[in-house]
Amino acid sequence: MSPSEDRIPLAEEIPIEVLRQREAKWLEMLNSWDKWMAKKHKKMKERCQKGVPPSLRGRAWLYLTGGKVRREQNQGKFQELDNQPGDPKWVDIIERDLHRQFPFHEMFAARGGHGQQDLLRVLKAYTLHRPEEGYCQAQAPIAAVLLMHMPAEDAFWVLVQICEKYLPGYYSAGLEAIQLDGEILYALLRRVSPVAHRHLKKHKLEPILYMTEWFMCAFSRTLPWASVLRVWDMFLCEGVKIIFRVGLVLLKSMLGSQEKLKACQGLYETMELLRAIRPQYMEEAFLVEEIIELMVSEKDIEKEHHAQLRHWKETHGDLHCKSPPRVHGAKAIMAAEPPSRQDLRQRPTFIVESPLAPQTDRVRAEASKENGKSKAEQQKTIKPPQETANPYFPPGDPSPFLNHMTVKASKESLSSAEHDTYL
Repeated sequence: MSPSEDRIPLAEEIPIEVLRQREAKWLEMLNSWDKWMAKKHKKMKERCQKGVPPSLRGRAWLYLTGGKVRREQNQGKFQELDNQPGDPKWVDIIERDLHRQFPFHEMFAARGGHGQQDLLRVLKAYTLHRPEEGYCQAQAPIAAVLLMHMPAEDAFWVLVQICEKYLPGYYSAGLEAIQLDGEILYALLRRVSPVAHRHLKKHKLEPILYMTEWFMCAFSRTLPWASVLRVWDMFLCEGVKIIFRVGLVLLKSMLGSQEKLKACQGLYETMELLRAIRPQYMEEAFLVEEIIELMVSEKDIEKEHHAQLRHWKETHGDLHCKSPPRVHGAKAIMAAEPPSRQDLRQRPTFIVESPLAPQTDRVRAEASKENGKSKAEQQKTIKPPQETANPYFPPGDPSPFLNHMTVKASKESLSSAEHDTYL
């Protein structure tokens, strides 16, 4: 598939009827999550590839990563960490980074606003949860994307799962894990695009120079916003192979033919090209289709990981930071730590019962029982209705019940204009 050079659509337009059907399907999956993961995982993966409905994306990410289970099994833990002052060294560094995360997004635009405050809370809590790791600058955009879709406590547990299960070792001192993955990416490129591989080898362009921000930030600071969300839907479902596939697609698209290489005859020109990926290669529909079609599996990555690990030991010695093994996606996470049904139970923020809805036998029995009481007794038991805002609607998103005929993504990438250095 080759992207159109004439008009690049900013995002796929989804008819409202289709969106409502997808929402109903996702609600069904969330209500029977363990059964879907065990028996219908392939269908779930296909639905993630189509894109999670915006109104349910936060809840879906919480379930896919296993963050929901971690939260339920550690109730009160986030509040306990949140109430602690934190290490002044890390808090000071985090505070200096807050204004650089998606500065044009309404959540993070105001210094000291609620978005920046929640970002500080989540990142500070992580430094207390993993004091041996502390804080890494690349964690901030990850946490910021999560906070756009869920409350601070949920964002914290999803961040924990991403750092511990999906990208273990990425944010540790020395960045050994990201260097290893850079070599894995380079080795996989030899098969996916020999032309691009030869060009990078010829100019001695080390993977760490161009893929660090891509992988450590899960492309949240590289791709247009619509593409970021689609990539994350697949990444949190299928695991790190999606991040590798995105990197391979971009390298092949930019450097995969002799014609394309005419514009970058040296190392400097190649670096500049990879810093400014052409928009048509990052466009949502093109990128998603290329990712799905690219045959790079967990086995391919693990096989290459062992090869690169042997090479690392021969040239550098043992790794200084021992990271836990990588877990490849939602199904593997659930299989490694099977949750109880209680851990997966949804807690709706508010329940509205329609008077027009058909009554169940239980409801009719209770109503009959109530009718036997005196009016005075009934009045004593009546409590005023309690209603709170649903935390799963992302800030700034229109209500899913409004009849917008299409759903479109932002016209701009939310990448910060400032330059970050993760090395």
